Amino acid sequence: MRTRTLLLAALLWPGIGLAQDAPDPADRQVYFGEQHLHTQDSPDAFFMGTRNTPDEAYRFCKGEAIQKNPSGYTVQRRTPYDWCAVTDHAMYMGIMPQLMDPNSAVSIAAADDSAVKLLRAGKGDEAFAWLAQGAAAGQPDPNFLAPDVVRTVWQTHIDIANQHYDPGTFTTLVAFEWTSIPFNQNLHRNVFFRDDGPEGTFSAFDSDKPEDLWTYLDVQKNAGHDNFAIPHNGNLSNGLMFAPRNSEGLPIDEAYAERRAEHEVATEMVQTKGSSDTHPALSPNDEFAAFNVEYRSLIGTSPPVRGQIEYGYVRQALINGVGYQEFLGVNPFKLGIVAGADAHTAFSDNEEFNYTGVHAGTDDTPEKRLAGAQQTAGEPALNFGSPGATGVWADENTREGIFDGIRRKETTGSTGPLIRVRVFGGWDFADGDLAAADWVSRAYDRGVPMGGDLPPKPAQATAPSFMVWSMKDPESGNLDRVQIIKGWYRGGYPYEKVYDVAWSDQREPDPVTGKLPPVGNTVDVPNATYTNNIGEAQLSAVWTDPDFDPSLHAVYYVRVIEIPTPRWSTYDAARNDLPLPTTVPATIQERAWSSPIWYTPEPDLVNRAAAYPNLRQVFE
Repeated sequence: MRTRTLLLAALLWPGIGLAQDAPDPADRQVYFGEQHLHTQDSPDAFFMGTRNTPDEAYRFCKGEAIQKNPSGYTVQRRTPYDWCAVTDHAMYMGIMPQLMDPNSAVSIAAADDSAVKLLRAGKGDEAFAWLAQGAAAGQPDPNFLAPDVVRTVWQTHIDIANQHYDPGTFTTLVAFEWTSIPFNQNLHRNVFFRDDGPEGTFSAFDSDKPEDLWTYLDVQKNAGHDNFAIPHNGNLSNGLMFAPRNSEGLPIDEAYAERRAEHEVATEMVQTKGSSDTHPALSPNDEFAAFNVEYRSLIGTSPPVRGQIEYGYVRQALINGVGYQEFLGVNPFKLGIVAGADAHTAFSDNEEFNYTGVHAGTDDTPEKRLAGAQQTAGEPALNFGSPGATGVWADENTREGIFDGIRRKETTGSTGPLIRVRVFGGWDFADGDLAAADWVSRAYDRGVPMGGDLPPKPAQATAPSFMVWSMKDPESGNLDRVQIIKGWYRGGYPYEKVYDVAWSDQREPDPVTGKLPPVGNTVDVPNATYTNNIGEAQLSAVWTDPDFDPSLHAVYYVRVIEIPTPRWSTYDAARNDLPLPTTVPATIQERAWSSPIWYTPEPDLVNRAAAYPNLRQVFE
């Protein structure tokens, strides 16, 4: 299959897989897509009522109108995606639909199974609880784990992905989710392959430790299946996702840091279960830190259990990462930024105005979504956000192009809108460079794109400069501002600062606080409408770090923020003449984040041992 795919791609898309000169990076285009999506083949989605398939998921991403089951109404994206990955859980993948077919081999073999009896009696919640309890106890149901059954289901997923793969037009990535959730603490990773994928997956039944997942990835890579993993929902990990210890409770060492950096190239900044950027408790001076933090409980806890905030958020991980770089010489959290859905319906409703719920029969009507009832995933439907979206700057819209773009970290993640963002770092960018027609070529020639490391500081340079360009989604709000978020380590302690570098409407920062005034708000809440007569369609800037210290490790990433627009719940209330919820915001400011750019001082600028004799204590 792999050979046939390459030959077909070479015919349809000249140059693919052929020995040619490397493409000019200045010609890269941004391709938007979904990297986290569940269908009826995920057991939790099935028990919630989802009956839509991977085939329908890909068709929806391509822009086709699809019937949403079991609800029965039609859903369709306004803007088609360029690529998509279906990431059904490896645990019991595809088993539940077979159990509903009394003639399937799995159904016949498991006819006396307790979960099957409950399922056929219409007691889906009890059946799911039965299976979940066994999984949590390390006692999976053997009826559903026969090797030939597992391999057949996985191969079917690969076949469907290949059927929808149209190089140059629409790309599918072969992927699955490794679902480790010890004591309801989210450690999930999505696993992606550059080719058609291996013969088998790796689930939490095999191991619930990330280090063992990395070993599986090593084995597959050695077998010719290039891959990487993307962790998600650190905000629900109870502080474990970016903790200073490994799975055995030992402090991170150099070997751990190297393995993690090799296998986990990006992280999910936002999805339906909230934002993992930062939290007001971690970033008290960031006026936008409280965005999309309504989801508060560890997954599946009832009554709800609140998790630890520290070590669960991306910004803190990025900043701690440069501390590890300084102390260990390796950064375990050198992560690009993506975003996604984690919708359990087969559909990525990233368009706020087009949201129809993410958990099948539990939130498939406006009345259910706005009622505030407790849902299967541990929170009221009202607290879920609309899915995010990932932008990849790639040489071509092919499986290799999208995969390589993510691994290169030349990516952005948004709360849903397809906001174009491009970021470069260098040592001599000036305003005139951004104004030039060939500014992208200049940026690649004299700097690095997002996801890269600044080159060594030239002797004559005083501080790094960053070239930032952003453009709004035509279907969403204008842009309010562009910010650069900087993190660094000094004396063994982390610091952060948010800089406004470009903004709309000729506002002026407050001369005392330095804060930029709000952009305003045009939203008509009762009617769920807004106007784009504030903000800008494009914002760009060349910014030089005014607080640069060449002896300190640092990380920089960009956040682009829109003007206020209606939240999905406001659209629901207005369209259906329902009361407006009061426990969530009526308006939101959608946003996008870039992957970071890192600065590492030359070794002779840092005397680590002398400056930080007790640095090990910081990481323990």
